[in-house]
Amino acid sequence: MSCSHEAEIRTVVPSAKGCEECLRSGSTWVHLRLCRSCGHIGCCDDSPNRHARAHFHATGHPIIEGYDPPEGWGWCYIDDAVVRLPDRTPQDGPIQRYF
Repeated sequence: MSCSHEAEIRTVVPSAKGCEECLRSGSTWVHLRLCRSCGHIGCCDDSPNRHARAHFHATGHPIIEGYDPPEGWGWCYIDDAVVRLPDRTPQDGPIQRYF
């Protein structure tokens, strides 16, 4: 399946040096995901709090990038599909790893 939201991919500035919500609450994450609409950094679905997916549900921003380190792949939550990204967002690091 392909993604019908690729036109929404933006060049963004990462919002934090880790999952924003986990950093505020003192929680941990497994991997980080970068919203390619606004730059929000949240934790992945394997993390205890799944903040990247929560950000998608709150905002409707569909596409994330693997971000620890920048991995060069994208995912569309709406189409449940891998997305080819036009570029890789540079890491604003170093970023602490937890698991």
